[in-house]
Amino acid sequence: MDGNRQFDTIFEVPQNKFLRFLNYLIALLLAGAAFAVYWFAYRPLPETSGTIATGVAAPVTVERDSLGVPHIRAASIDDLMFAQGFVTAQERLWQMDMLRRWGAGELAEVLGESGLEADRNSRRLRMNSIAREQTPLLADGDLRTLAAYARGVNSFIARSQGRLPVEFSLLGYEPRPWTVTDSVLVALVMFSDLTTTWKDEILKANLLHGGDRTKVEFLFPVRSGGEFQPGSNAWAVSGRHTASGHALLSNDPHLEYSVPSIWFMNHLAAPGINVAGVSIPGLPAVIIGHNERIAWGMTNLQFDVQDLYEEKIDLQTGRYVYRGQMEQARPERQFILVRNAKPSRSITWVTRHGPIFLMENGKTYSLRWTAAEPGMIQFPFLDIDRAANWAEFTHALERFTGPGSNLVYADVDGNIGYHAAGKLPVRRNYNGDKPVEGWSGEFEWEGYIPFEQLPSAWNPPAGMIISANQNPFPASYAYRVNGNFAPHYRAGQIRDMLRARPGWKPADMLGIEKDVYSSFSLFLAKQALAAYDRAAVKPRELADAVSMLRGWNGQMELRQGAAVLMSLYYDQLKVALGERAAPGKGSRYKFHMAAVAVERLLRERPPGWFADYDQLLIRCLIDAFEQGRRMQGRDLAAWDLGRMQNWTLADPVVNRLPVAGGYFRIGPAPMSGSPFTVKQIHDKLGPSMRMTVDLADLDGSLQNIVTGQSGHVLSSHFTDQWEAFYYARSFPMQFRRVEAKARLTLKPRR
Repeated sequence: MDGNRQFDTIFEVPQNKFLRFLNYLIALLLAGAAFAVYWFAYRPLPETSGTIATGVAAPVTVERDSLGVPHIRAASIDDLMFAQGFVTAQERLWQMDMLRRWGAGELAEVLGESGLEADRNSRRLRMNSIAREQTPLLADGDLRTLAAYARGVNSFIARSQGRLPVEFSLLGYEPRPWTVTDSVLVALVMFSDLTTTWKDEILKANLLHGGDRTKVEFLFPVRSGGEFQPGSNAWAVSGRHTASGHALLSNDPHLEYSVPSIWFMNHLAAPGINVAGVSIPGLPAVIIGHNERIAWGMTNLQFDVQDLYEEKIDLQTGRYVYRGQMEQARPERQFILVRNAKPSRSITWVTRHGPIFLMENGKTYSLRWTAAEPGMIQFPFLDIDRAANWAEFTHALERFTGPGSNLVYADVDGNIGYHAAGKLPVRRNYNGDKPVEGWSGEFEWEGYIPFEQLPSAWNPPAGMIISANQNPFPASYAYRVNGNFAPHYRAGQIRDMLRARPGWKPADMLGIEKDVYSSFSLFLAKQALAAYDRAAVKPRELADAVSMLRGWNGQMELRQGAAVLMSLYYDQLKVALGERAAPGKGSRYKFHMAAVAVERLLRERPPGWFADYDQLLIRCLIDAFEQGRRMQGRDLAAWDLGRMQNWTLADPVVNRLPVAGGYFRIGPAPMSGSPFTVKQIHDKLGPSMRMTVDLADLDGSLQNIVTGQSGHVLSSHFTDQWEAFYYARSFPMQFRRVEAKARLTLKPRR
């Protein structure tokens, strides 16, 4: 014992010194980490109170409510747009920079090779060139609005040197000044995101190549037959359906989810304007919302505004054939900077139809796109924001060029209305559903459908207007119609729910927006059960699956094994139909209206497709069931739709930080719903915002976005709306009565 004590004594002093050193080192590292967090992430948080001298002509007040929503009041429209640009940049500057870089094809310059493919796609579409060509063609009023907005953004950038959002520090670069052309680029990004129909043309062409033409055409319907006119979800109901006796309007547009949200909530007030709703970072004015007299929602029209032309072109010289004559394509040399790598170089030939865009199956295609047509980018939203009635609203919509949209309307006088908007090409002798000859000159656009002939409605007898991306064009329409419209299932469910009872209130609309009943999936289940019951020899391996389906009510809800099975079953049926129409290519068949083709085939059971439809149904059910067991195990009670579809929401840069990145991440969050439910969920798409406007009491309106107002990861408003969004709750849309939590004044420089 004495020897051990002596041993401990010998090492006591050095050991104590080591422990003290280790503690000091840990403390120093923690202090350094805390300082780094403060310096790079906390210090850039926006100033929300006090006074800032900047480039306004008169003082502007910015009151932020409990959600961080800015309520901006200015003495002029110019100062209002300046302040909107300043405040949006305070919260979303890095997102704005990414949007313009995405449009310009300049992501790889700061992200490295991970951004290269997106840059190549943007360059193929010529979005940077289009933006530069369109900027000088802007209307004077649009140019003034965009310039004021850009001055506000640049005022913030100049003020924030040395304390920019953390993403700039992590990536080691600074943003260049904002320009009018940058806002045009952001508009083009949204245009591109909502009008990409060329992929459907290539898909159809590939299936036709070696496939059965009649069957392939059957797989690509433009309408389901179940549509009702007028055509993401938006609806308006008249006072006869509401508790207040005044109109209600709801909108929950479906877009790809992102962090931060694509929408920025704000309230803008100046002489002649008082409007609240959501904007897109990088674009001025309110895109969806309400003013003192009217409210409007928007969904994607999904009309086809892109055509692929097969060209006879020499890719070495750019010479190509048009109507028997040789023409010279214009070369655009692409030079993409790539961080930590060599620049990427290419050349794009631009024909009279557009850029050489794609080479497929030995053919060369150019792309014509309405967004590239001269004068096609316009910004009518400030006029929409100031409209006081239907006449002024539709007059402003006449200038709306795209992307093609459904606009749903309601006003304080009890009126409801609908109008399609956008420049939609007239095709006289072809539909635009597959590539056409570019050299013949026989497939050119003949102008655009006149605005007054676009689908519209005004105070329909039913007292409700519903748009859920369904085809709003009547079968007898005077012009050819093509597009990637949605089946009628969502619109039909919204209509059925609205009809089910009177006395609707704003909060009740959340119940519709979160609804996950799928009439189509239930139809498939009943078809499968009927085939099983008719089978002379019932497959024993399906006994448990059949038992599960018999008790199912069509709800695409979490922890519903039947919902999992029917999702997989639909995929199996799609492949079977695609394979029958184009052998060897069934897995390629992915089309918005595929469910319509599946349902029609199963209801009509035409000869020439399958000798025994019941056998088809049972075989696909077996395959789906086996796939489900491979994915989720043999215990059906444990099957969960949320394991098949879930969202992970994370800042794309901060998320990469080791350990710390996980603290700012949401998910994986299991998501209920399906492509055919009102709460539309598939791939990376879902509700991006929810809004219900109460025309009886505007302060009783509700609105929320997916995550939060701020793009700063340390902001209290980074994800403070997520829980409400996930559980389909919402927040008051403060308008006349604003409960300010912070007040900032922008004052003129002396």
